[in-house]
Amino acid sequence: MTAEPTIGVLALQGDVREHLRALAGTGVRTAAVRRPAELEAVDALVIPGGESTTMWKLATAFELMEPLRKRVEAGMPAYGTCAGMIMLADRITGGVEGQQTIGGIDMTVRRNAFGRQVDSFEAEVPLTGMGDTPYHAVFIRAPWVESVGADVEVLGRAETGPNVGRIVAVRQGRLMATSFHPELTGDFRVHHYFADLVRRAMDQED
Repeated sequence: MTAEPTIGVLALQGDVREHLRALAGTGVRTAAVRRPAELEAVDALVIPGGESTTMWKLATAFELMEPLRKRVEAGMPAYGTCAGMIMLADRITGGVEGQQTIGGIDMTVRRNAFGRQVDSFEAEVPLTGMGDTPYHAVFIRAPWVESVGADVEVLGRAETGPNVGRIVAVRQGRLMATSFHPELTGDFRVHHYFADLVRRAMDQED
């Protein structure tokens, strides 16, 4: 029987503890990742929310940007939430001058697309492959996906409000991202989906 994977959470800022708790509920092993050696020790990574420009600067300061890019390019599964979605995008709009991302998902993401902190909201979002019940999603200064490449699967779109139709969940191979924060709810279907994705990726490498 294959050992459970170790999924790390990038612990530079954001809801690190909440993601670790949600992942632990899926049966995987977990670890906080702040340094290149800790990144090398995990099989997959969750990139939490926060502030994408601060996350980029901290990752650079901790000498993590290039190791992160190399691991993603080499096929490490990764899941980004909110600012983490921006970090996994190949292209961003609304960013600060010179802002860099890890990349990996062929998409253009608009930073702070849903508005400021005061515009945070909750909505029901149907998610492909995660059951018939819509997901109660929490959006906080959230981005949305403006466009995706041919290899990107759209997992969810906003279905209500003025931003109906906007893409808020995607997957490309071993990479996935959501505009919302699943770690802030008691519904960990998204974390289970990612954990299963990681298990399948490890089985393919055995």
